[in-house]
Amino acid sequence: MTPGATHYLHPERPPRILIVGDIILDRYQHGSTSRISPEAPIVVLAAAREERLLGGCGNVAANLAALGADVRCVAVVGQDEGAARVRELLAESGVNPGDVITDPNRPTITKTRLVAHNQQLLRIDEERTEPLDESAERAVLERLEPVIAESDVIVISDYGKGTLTDRVLDRLCRGEGRPRVLVDPKGKDYTRYRGAHMLTPNRMEAEVASGVSLDGPDGIREAALALCRMVDLEAAVITLGAKGMYCATADGQHEWSIPALARSVYDVTGAGDTVISVLAFALANGADIEAAMRLATAAAGVVVQRFGVYAVTPSEIERALSDTLQTNAKVVDREELLDRVAAERHNGRKIVFTNGCFDVLHMGHLEYLQEARGLGDVLVVGINDDASTRRLKGDTRPVNRQEDRAALLAGFECVSFVTTFSEDTPLDLIEAVSPDVLVKGADWKDKGVVGSEWVESHGGRVVLARVKEGYSTTNTLKRAGPEEERR
Repeated sequence: MTPGATHYLHPERPPRILIVGDIILDRYQHGSTSRISPEAPIVVLAAAREERLLGGCGNVAANLAALGADVRCVAVVGQDEGAARVRELLAESGVNPGDVITDPNRPTITKTRLVAHNQQLLRIDEERTEPLDESAERAVLERLEPVIAESDVIVISDYGKGTLTDRVLDRLCRGEGRPRVLVDPKGKDYTRYRGAHMLTPNRMEAEVASGVSLDGPDGIREAALALCRMVDLEAAVITLGAKGMYCATADGQHEWSIPALARSVYDVTGAGDTVISVLAFALANGADIEAAMRLATAAAGVVVQRFGVYAVTPSEIERALSDTLQTNAKVVDREELLDRVAAERHNGRKIVFTNGCFDVLHMGHLEYLQEARGLGDVLVVGINDDASTRRLKGDTRPVNRQEDRAALLAGFECVSFVTTFSEDTPLDLIEAVSPDVLVKGADWKDKGVVGSEWVESHGGRVVLARVKEGYSTTNTLKRAGPEEERR
């Protein structure tokens, strides 16, 4: 993590952030299902409770308020019961609803989700998506004028519902006196955001808008740079779901790939809102792009564990980063590894060593590593770096980069330390560690275990651990299909 990144969660002055976009009322009707309707072949939802939450730019506003920002939210609602609830929810979130404009010719955008056992059964959308009429557009522009110059950052949250007309975008992205502008985009034509500083599309959106496939070896970089050229950006951030996020600056001199934190995913609703909220908050507080991305990735990891939209707090982000640091502390270079091993050995702990590529982790790996850990007190795992993996496995491997493989292994509780080696065999590393126990899979019985002579001559022992039948990286890739196997 960038040193001191969490500092940007606690500014001396709350940043002033303007949010403009489509505000949505998310209505959840929770219940249970146990029978089929006698009237039609559909399940019957026994309604139990209703929940109403802010969606669209309202969720961005709630997220920023939870982080501690001074938020102004300019949006449009109808003249209906939904509008009253939107204003109540904004006020409850700490956002002044006074900047929300009423358009009697449009309904308040409402998405009603029927939910049973944490699964959506149906969604009902009430909306009009054509651009605002001249009267409503003029009201938005008038509301924006005094606020723009007072803002540290502008966030544009576009859900394609008509609020962000060409004139509104022209003022926000290209008008005089504007601060940094971040856009969560919608649609295929991103030139309408020309003049903004940063875009945050997801993978599919980036591919469609840039016309570049992200599947190639340099696809994601090419797509990001294409977006920068198209929109005249400072940088393009592409969110990649479970794979984290990527960013490239317009000059091509800087790029960052931030892996996602390992989390159980229950619902990705609102994760994109969380990402742009934390990016905006951190950047407004002086963070560089990398630090802001790491904070945003940690926040998204918290949100996807919740059902429905959720406003993450600074303390939750800090806890998530703390967990990550504990995992990352296991990934060490050789010099640090030897110091750590020496300290563990001094304290009377038995050192176990194993090695491999560990490219695509599966259940067989986990059981193997757990068995190895049971043979001593400290389990050290040496992994082939990317170059040596290619020499051993061919040009299509590794599937996962050495940094990602190391981080995933470090996430296993049974693993104490992970380090990489560049040689074709781990002999030099084994001799340096001189483990009490050297472990390899039972399938190495007739191949000869590298380092066995050294370990046994120094009083250690070699153990051939069980290999879970039917599990291997090769078989996993075959099941994934030929296209994935080639990558």
